[in-house]
Amino acid sequence: MRTTVGIIGAGPAGLLLARLLHNAGIDSVVLESRDRAYVEQRQRAGILEQGTVDVLRAAGAGERMDREGLRHDGIELRFARRRHRIDFPALTGGRSVTVYAQTEVCKDLIALQLQEGGPLLFGAEALAVEGAGTDRPRVRFRREGHGGQEGQEGQEGREGREEVLECSYVVGCDGFWGVARKAIPEKLVQVFERTYPFGWLGILADVPPSHDELVYARHDRGFALLSMRSPAVSRLYLQVPEGTDAGTWSDGKVWDELERRFETADGWRLRRGPVTAKSVTPMRSHVHEPMRYGRLFLAGDAAHIVPPTGAKGLNLAVGDVVTFARALAHLRETGSGELLDAYSGTCLRRVWQAERFSYEMTAMLHRAPGATPFEDRIQLARLERLASSRAAAQDLAEGYTGFALE
Repeated sequence: MRTTVGIIGAGPAGLLLARLLHNAGIDSVVLESRDRAYVEQRQRAGILEQGTVDVLRAAGAGERMDREGLRHDGIELRFARRRHRIDFPALTGGRSVTVYAQTEVCKDLIALQLQEGGPLLFGAEALAVEGAGTDRPRVRFRREGHGGQEGQEGQEGREGREEVLECSYVVGCDGFWGVARKAIPEKLVQVFERTYPFGWLGILADVPPSHDELVYARHDRGFALLSMRSPAVSRLYLQVPEGTDAGTWSDGKVWDELERRFETADGWRLRRGPVTAKSVTPMRSHVHEPMRYGRLFLAGDAAHIVPPTGAKGLNLAVGDVVTFARALAHLRETGSGELLDAYSGTCLRRVWQAERFSYEMTAMLHRAPGATPFEDRIQLARLERLASSRAAAQDLAEGYTGFALE
């Protein structure tokens, strides 16, 4: 099997890249180790920056997002039992964010790819990227179970066999544990990492959100976040110690703690409802440099991870694949590989700004184990500054709604 771009991973990054390439007249094949149901159900991010929304619309994947997504024009910061709203459009010249779950983005892009695009092979596990430093890289993969593009499953004699996808380029959208980045020689790699001594205990609950925008709460007992998946489903988080087992928290205990951390002096009330899912998300920052080696390009979690405080993970992945698609189209149109050669540097400038933003949001809102009274007061001073300074609020609003897709 041969294609121009071999894409490893059918998360939002890989699927969007396939769509962008299709629209540019460039062929691709997407390899995904899991089945379609798993990809469409795995819960991840839910906040789309303005730039991500614009890209999905331009790619022809925005119809349902525009119909069902929830536009948010700000967030609320809570501290010392007070509430302060950050108005995004007023501070950024009209930019906003949209609440639309990653699962829904994937459903939309999968439907488009199966209807209009190139091969999308589910149950196709990438085993290795070979020849990344040559002009003919290849991906060894194995199809298992009901592998194949929908409507082509069950090909006799092919399931479970190793196959080879020959490419002109390979893009690894296969996450932190994927095979793509392992193809870059260790001597060329630099890794920058920070692990945080806390995580997020998250719940999904069948109850309308208690506020119409996201609420970020700093409390002496720890951080809390009020979010949502739809007008009828709430998504809420609590800061918990690293390594916490979600099973040790009863539903009642979670709701009681959320009430404590969201408490305000004006009598605001938290709505409770049936909890349908509960899990703990670890927190870390991670950057892999470079993001390119030869004809292998890394995108999304394969190259960088951010703590979820800044809602940057999915949006950074979108920025990566937009940069690659533009660069390859530029090569096709002009014969110049200048933009492809600049891929890693271009992406990393945006990545490090997002890392900075996510780190600062995390440090400002989470109480570290053993935090001193001085550190507590510094956090409160940062929040007071945001509440009293337009310049400080504008910096947060610009970062939250998204950095430019160069």
